[in-house]
Amino acid sequence: MTRTTVWTVAPQPVASPEAVELMREYMTEVADRWFLLHEGRTTTPEEVEGYVAEEAHGDLVPPKGVLLVARREGEPMGCLGLRWYDRERGTAELKRMFVRAAARGLGAAPALLAAAEATAREWGAGRIVLDTRKDLVEARALYARHGFVPIPRYNSVEENPYAEVWMGKELLP
Repeated sequence: MTRTTVWTVAPQPVASPEAVELMREYMTEVADRWFLLHEGRTTTPEEVEGYVAEEAHGDLVPPKGVLLVARREGEPMGCLGLRWYDRERGTAELKRMFVRAAARGLGAAPALLAAAEATAREWGAGRIVLDTRKDLVEARALYARHGFVPIPRYNSVEENPYAEVWMGKELLP
């Protein structure tokens, strides 16, 4: 008999210690993957701290956005940012999706995506977009399984110089 993992997903202040630690782990993982692919090395602790300090995450603070944290038995195991990209056009954007390795495959990511979609609908958004990199194949597969499809580039190189793939999803009422 298997035990079902119960996830709770709720907003979390981006400056909270738990959110900062999740963002540190997220930055370490995505930076390590990029540096291994392009430079054959991992990120130094100083580089990670620089990235964490550089990312104020002000776009994930109400009313611009929100950071959602998934918990299992009270422990933070993953996060996903949602922000307005184009409020006039009803477009929200997913940012900084991360699930700790110990929680992967247990439903945290689908729970986070469902919460983000529900939040976007509450805001009045009719569409969610995201950008990602080609090497983040697991993320791209996850998004595709949840109804995200390839779309043309919607943001500038200045907004995200690392973006290589753009996806979107129309939200049904």
